[in-house]
Amino acid sequence: MAKLYIDTDKYGDPPQSAVVEAFHNAVKDLVRRKLDQCGGDWGSFVFGRSYDLIGAAELAEVERKLLASGHRFEWSAVISVTERPDIYKPAMDAGPGASGSSFEHPEAVVGAADSSGREQRGIGDNIVRRPNDTSGIARYVRSSARVLDWLANGTPADTIALIDDCGGTLTAPILEQFKGVVCAGGTVRSHLAILAREYGIPCLMNAKVRGIEEGQPVEIESSAAARTTEDVFQPGAGGTARIWRLAKRR
Repeated sequence: MAKLYIDTDKYGDPPQSAVVEAFHNAVKDLVRRKLDQCGGDWGSFVFGRSYDLIGAAELAEVERKLLASGHRFEWSAVISVTERPDIYKPAMDAGPGASGSSFEHPEAVVGAADSSGREQRGIGDNIVRRPNDTSGIARYVRSSARVLDWLANGTPADTIALIDDCGGTLTAPILEQFKGVVCAGGTVRSHLAILAREYGIPCLMNAKVRGIEEGQPVEIESSAAARTTEDVFQPGAGGTARIWRLAKRR
């Protein structure tokens, strides 16, 4: 197996991720070698020959060495695993079909059903505050095939779209047709969050959800305070909203 050098004391602190640190160090080593090969000063290298000396082939070699060390990347959408299964960790909760059937986050906050039949199945960062909570039907959007189908034939009514981390890019063509969105990744500054605010669509980002299946009635706490950029840097700040699985349609 290839061995990758890891800087364990960057800026006096241990690296946040051994994989990220290994990748950065591999790129630094590449730049050093190419700079030596160029033989010029740093400025002429960066704004001149670096474009010729460092390209797709060199970066692909960095990736090859990382994969040879035994690492597999975390995936942010099922389409990633479908297109390049050799470099991604398996999508364990993808379920049958291209769209997937559930999210199963181990840190999801769940609870028993209340008197109205709402059973909490997770939380997320509220992006768009509305006067009332938003109910609809959970439908997983985890492939371009589903997006193209709905683009051609129409998005089912009352869809609460449960999507992966790259939701803004994947769902942009049909985003306006969603009644609400629950995204398993991202922040208040993500592309999807920006689009949701623009369209005024109820949206939870960075959601930790468990036990919601395709086609089940759900409700998101869009009446919760919207999470701000400042809240991201303040533990315990507002903006956390709940998502419920409903015993029946409200």
